Amino acid sequence: MFLEVSYTEWVGYLASLVLIISFMMNNVNKLRIINSVGTFVFVIYGVLLGPAWPIIITNAFILGLNLYHLLIKKD
Repeated sequence: MFLEVSYTEWVGYLASLVLIISFMMNNVNKLRIINSVGTFVFVIYGVLLGPAWPIIITNAFILGLNLYHLLIKKD
């Protein structure tokens, strides 16, 4: 624990912060890259929660969409 907050919660806060930062991007590719990092961290958070399948499934799907657009579709 750090500051009375569990490490699992810190992972969740980090994921939230990264997603918030991603939505501040003007460039869609930068948004997708940073958002992918945030969704990946949220997947880890979902696993740490024991697992929390709604968090894992939703964020894994968003991560997959981001990767599709970044690597395959390339707008």
